[in-house]
Amino acid sequence: MTGDDETFEAYRRLLFSVAYRMLGTAADAEDAVQDSWFKWSAADRSAVADPKAYLVRIVTNLALDRLRSAQRRREAYVGPWLPEPVRTATDDTDPESVSLALLVVLETLSPLERAVFVLHEAFGFGYAEIAAAVQRSEPTVRQAGLRARRNVRARRPRFHPDRASRQAVTERFVAAATGGDLGTLMRLLAPDVTVWTDGGGRVPQLIRPLTGADRVAAMFASLGGRTYQGIAVADMALELVEVNGGPGIVFRGGGRVVGAFTLDLDERGRIAAIHNVANPDKLAALTAGTVYRLGPPPAP
Repeated sequence: MTGDDETFEAYRRLLFSVAYRMLGTAADAEDAVQDSWFKWSAADRSAVADPKAYLVRIVTNLALDRLRSAQRRREAYVGPWLPEPVRTATDDTDPESVSLALLVVLETLSPLERAVFVLHEAFGFGYAEIAAAVQRSEPTVRQAGLRARRNVRARRPRFHPDRASRQAVTERFVAAATGGDLGTLMRLLAPDVTVWTDGGGRVPQLIRPLTGADRVAAMFASLGGRTYQGIAVADMALELVEVNGGPGIVFRGGGRVVGAFTLDLDERGRIAAIHNVANPDKLAALTAGTVYRLGPPPAP
C-alpha cells in the first residue's frame, strides 16, 4: 500500500460516517466513498496541504449530488421513506447523531442545510471549513446551519434517555409484543405514539403512519398470530442488537432478515415513535452482519 493509499484508508471511516449521515443509506454512502477514492487517485496530491479537509470536501460534494437526485426519487416512493438501519459500535459513536429518528428529521432539510448540520454538529467542522468544502460563502453556510438547527430542534426533543433505559424499555416491548400482552404495551406507549413502516412497495407494510396507543398496542399484541411473507411471526427469531447507536430489534425468518425496529422514547420514558424498516433493499447490511463505527476516527 502506498502512502497515498494509507492516507485515504486513514480517513475512510470518517468519509463513510459523513456520507451515511448525509444520505441515510449504507449502500449510497459506500458508493460515495468509492467515488471519493477515484477522485483522490486522480488528483495532484502534491498540491494537497490538508488531506482530511480535501477528502471531506470530495465526499460531501458527492453526497450532495446524490442527495439531490435521491430527493427526486423519494417523491415517488411507496409509503414512508426511512433511512437504512445499520449495526453500530457505541464506543465511539454519539447515539443521537445516527439514530433513525434524527436521520428522519434530517430528511426535512435542504441538501445544503443537511451538509452543514452534519459537518458542524456531528464532526465539529468550523463554518469557514464547511464553506470551503461546499463552495459557498461563510455567511450563507452560517445561515444554513442556523435554519438546520432550528428545524431539528423543533422536531426532536432535547431529552435523550440513557442507554440502560432504552434497553430496558426495548426488552419489555419485545416481551409484551411476542406475548400478546396488551396491558403492558399500553403502559409502555405514549398516548400519541406513532409507527412508521417502510416496505418501499416491495413487501406488505402500512403506507401511512399509525398513531395512537390503542391502535398501536392492538397491532403489536396481535402479531403472534400473523404471517409475514409466508413466515409465521411466531416462528421468527428476534435479536436485540445495537442499531444506529441504540437498542434495536432485528427479525429473522426464512434464512434472512425481514425487518428491523427502533424505538424513540419521550421524557417520561414511554415509547413515542417506532420506526420499522422492512424494505429488503435496506436490510443488506443487517443481513451481512456488518458493524459500522460511525464516530470520528482517531488521528492518523
